[in-house]
Amino acid sequence: MATLFESLGGAGAVDAAVDIFYRKMLADERVSHFFDDTNMERQAAKQKAFLTMVFGGPNHYTGKDMREGHRHLVKRGLNDTHVDIVIAHLGATLKELGAAEADIAKVATIANSVRDDVLDR
Repeated sequence: MATLFESLGGAGAVDAAVDIFYRKMLADERVSHFFDDTNMERQAAKQKAFLTMVFGGPNHYTGKDMREGHRHLVKRGLNDTHVDIVIAHLGATLKELGAAEADIAKVATIANSVRDDVLDR
């Protein structure tokens, strides 16, 4: 049985998805301010490694855990509405890339599974 990573198209698909996803995030005034002080090249590389890992691909992620990595954003107002926006942009990105609805739903489930950690609660 194929992993979600394989179903989505592997490394190339994850790379494309992250690039498109961050374009959407940076264009969205509801969430773009969270990236004001972020090196986006480094952020995209970390996100690609993280998503590859959680989707069942090779684990090369060396970043912080979800709580530690987002705690500074929670202090700046990150909340459930923002997480919903992230999940919506990720879903729209995957749809744009031709991912199956079932795979998009799996990605949303994974994203929701770390919501409390991301929001440090």
